[in-house]
Amino acid sequence: MNFSCSVNNQNVNEQYTIPGGPPTYFATIPEYITVHLGNPNEDAENVTIPFIDYIKNVASSELYPTWPENALRANIHAIVSVALNRIALEWYKAKGYNFDITNSTQYDQAYVNNRGIFDNISNIADEIFNQYIVRDGQVLPLYTTFCDGRVSTCDGLHQWGSVDLANEGFSAIDILKYYYGENISLVTDIPISSVGLAYPGEPIKLGDSSIIVLRQQLGLNRISDNFPAIPEIYPADGYFGESTELAVKEFQRVFNLPVTGIIDQATFYKIRQIYTAVSKLSELTVPGSIYEEIYEITRNILLQGDIRPRVTYLQYFLDVLSLYYPSIPSVAYTGIFDEQTRQGVLEFQKIMGLPATGIVDSETWNQLYNSILGIFNLLSPENVYLPRLRYPGIELRRDMLQEQPGVFILQQMLSYIALVIPSIPPITVSGIFDEKTENAVMAFQTMFGLEPTGIVDEASWNEIARIYSEQRFNGLIAPQEII
Repeated sequence: MNFSCSVNNQNVNEQYTIPGGPPTYFATIPEYITVHLGNPNEDAENVTIPFIDYIKNVASSELYPTWPENALRANIHAIVSVALNRIALEWYKAKGYNFDITNSTQYDQAYVNNRGIFDNISNIADEIFNQYIVRDGQVLPLYTTFCDGRVSTCDGLHQWGSVDLANEGFSAIDILKYYYGENISLVTDIPISSVGLAYPGEPIKLGDSSIIVLRQQLGLNRISDNFPAIPEIYPADGYFGESTELAVKEFQRVFNLPVTGIIDQATFYKIRQIYTAVSKLSELTVPGSIYEEIYEITRNILLQGDIRPRVTYLQYFLDVLSLYYPSIPSVAYTGIFDEQTRQGVLEFQKIMGLPATGIVDSETWNQLYNSILGIFNLLSPENVYLPRLRYPGIELRRDMLQEQPGVFILQQMLSYIALVIPSIPPITVSGIFDEKTENAVMAFQTMFGLEPTGIVDEASWNEIARIYSEQRFNGLIAPQEII
């Protein structure tokens, strides 16, 4: 086992702070990761393996299976976050390499090709490989420097020190906060997908829209500061329009690529390489990073590649509308804004006479929401069948005066629950968190052993969703005290 100091790069730990509001996450769990079996510049074999197998291998190479469970969990969280940070930044591919990460502990973390995996480490990895550490208010998975803490030390997690803390009763998150600070948290239940910020596998062209397009636009605009022949793209909103096509053509001319106006793989990584050079992104010291720009632009829109909870509501709404509009395809509730979802948005925009961009801006969302509200207003709660939808990511409370999709779904669930449990007062489904909704929430919380705050946090949302599902699809016997 290798206990040398891992991922000990001085500036990598500096993350981008997002001013105000909850963080937006663009990282998904990749299906595969390509590991270079050597130092970056060393001529060595590349192996492509399932991401979860990589995590199990590194954990089995870095950790002892006899360690306490909370120490193992903390360390595996750190291992996952390192890998996802490398992938999200395309740290090596942006420099022209054809791999995601190395197995050198001088640069990354230990991976031993074809080694055996410890059973208990495998079980923990199965549970938490789709969770990562994030600094509060930041976008990227935290680059979690760690070392053994005996032979070598670092400004990060000490692996043997985590064992001592676990033996003292520290939980996994407490161990992580001990080393990385109180202002971190775990992002959980991240979808597994190839959708992300890497090259999508096929050329990006006129009419496309996605977070990937937005990143390329912002990269080109930054490059144009140093190469004025490349025109600035306006608006840089994630839609590949004529302005983007012109900028791509000029970029291709300047850097001796075939002038097609299409971002193929060669152009994609050339943009990333030049952007890295002009912005010194590899040092992660530049304020106003491309990730902050993406965050600001996407605060009020949804684009292909997004994985925020609102995507699930979008997919559900589109799927309902597909029953009324044959041109709108049925959409799966994946939580990932994929191409199928984009096609649904495009068809809805065409039906409503909106610009067909595939971008869910405020106008598209309002039309979508009003269309759904019009349909559901004609249906009684017993005629509505809701799928299990994710917690919206923000607490729902009475002072939310604007219509919210999360409130709409909450009210639909409570309306049906009230039919089965009469002591929960009926409410009107409006999308606005009013006094009656608050009273219904408090009644539910009291009945099911939650603190009756009237505020729907993640715990309350999950319990309401659980009870709704049991009532709607399996039947439920109400608690004895309310019969």
